[in-house]
Amino acid sequence: MEDADIGLVGLAVMGENLVLNMESKGFTVAVYNRTAARVDEFLGGRGAGKRISGHRDIASFVAALKKPRKVFIMVKAGAAVDDTMARLFDALEGGDVIIDGGNSNYQDTARRAALAESKGFLYVGAGVSGGEEGALRGPSIMPGGSLAAWPLVKPILQKIAAQTDGCPCCDWVGENGAGHFVKMVHNGIEYGDMQLICEVYQMLKDLLGLSYPEMRDVFDEWNRGRLCSYLVEITRDILGFNDEDGQPLVEKILDTAGQKGTGKWTGIAALDAGVPLTLIAEAVFSRCLSAVKDERVKASGVFRAPGISAPADRRAFIEDLEKALYAAKLISYAQGFLLMREAAREHGWKLNYGGIAMMWRGGCIIRSVFLGKIKEAYEKNGGLENLLLDPFFASTINDAVGALRRVAAAAVLNGIPAPALTSALSYFDAYRSERLPANLLQAQRDYFGAHTYERTDRKRGEFFHTNWTGHGGSTSSSTYNV
Repeated sequence: MEDADIGLVGLAVMGENLVLNMESKGFTVAVYNRTAARVDEFLGGRGAGKRISGHRDIASFVAALKKPRKVFIMVKAGAAVDDTMARLFDALEGGDVIIDGGNSNYQDTARRAALAESKGFLYVGAGVSGGEEGALRGPSIMPGGSLAAWPLVKPILQKIAAQTDGCPCCDWVGENGAGHFVKMVHNGIEYGDMQLICEVYQMLKDLLGLSYPEMRDVFDEWNRGRLCSYLVEITRDILGFNDEDGQPLVEKILDTAGQKGTGKWTGIAALDAGVPLTLIAEAVFSRCLSAVKDERVKASGVFRAPGISAPADRRAFIEDLEKALYAAKLISYAQGFLLMREAAREHGWKLNYGGIAMMWRGGCIIRSVFLGKIKEAYEKNGGLENLLLDPFFASTINDAVGALRRVAAAAVLNGIPAPALTSALSYFDAYRSERLPANLLQAQRDYFGAHTYERTDRKRGEFFHTNWTGHGGSTSSSTYNV
């Protein structure tokens, strides 16, 4: 019987909660899982008594869907998505829509969209952010792919998405892999935000010597101000959470961080595009460094750490930390939006940067109050080259950069690793510099590889090579990339 508004494949944590979300918004949902027992378990538990039908095979699952059929895939990124698509191709009809809501690589999404369209289907790569709670109560959803699919899936996706100020945190992003690219950048910014918070936490703990209740109070205060955000909020809650013995649970958690790859993909995309995504790259490498726990333990016995010299005015330094964290976050977001701008230029996407910021205002992991400032920046200047050049961002950075310098200096002098904070400062100092030492670097490249250089006393676009040693030739390399 064709009565389900949408079908979902994959009943893991995110899939299960999305189904419950859809059903709670008035939609009838058909579900299928490769392991049939999972379907039975779900329908006998959280899905019992709801407008949800369970199916043990693809054929009956597809037959339960209203035409044009809409199938949401929530399986592990990679081969599992391709395998599921292949099985759906055999059961669906032309004009039906496949939606991949997992953390797929945007290049895979572009390939899959082309494949699906070549077979007469429509394909949507939808980035979904918000974790388990967001999936259940309303995530941020970033759809892209086959434009013709948007009118078919829009009523469902926008209704199940988070709502902020009466607007859904979901809108069309762009064709082929645009939706998953934006989700990838979101996750990269998430890596940066988390690393920045962790560095501030370590300075509060190791440099200032604050207790866990005191640190919890600091983050609680910050969450009631301009740093109000999901990640600051949960950090407050984590720092206030005690284990069964009354001791802070986070203190007992092993300091080795995991990752699923989206931060790494963001860094690779930035390198490919030539965008200096320095802060996010440092956040990814920080996780990699945390993973070599045994080596770090050995190294701690070999190298002597400098003695801790705490700031005399603890309250003033906490204020510096707040300003430094805010400034570094702004720099991180500026870098992320630069990457999206370059990708849009390369792929021909017409990205709505202010709209993307608003999609991140609710439901997702990086939701925060200052995203509205990003929307305002792009509303005032749609061709904005860098968010740091917006008047609000520029004045905020000018006000906070002194604090960022003091925090970075304190970290370095006390031997406290702060790669994301110091990277933010280095990026800012390089970006504001009219002249960098790259002239020497280019001379070095020309010296050993005849890579040529441009001159300050000639017009841009003219390239020169010097016979630096007196015994080199006049032939120069044909490659010079800026």
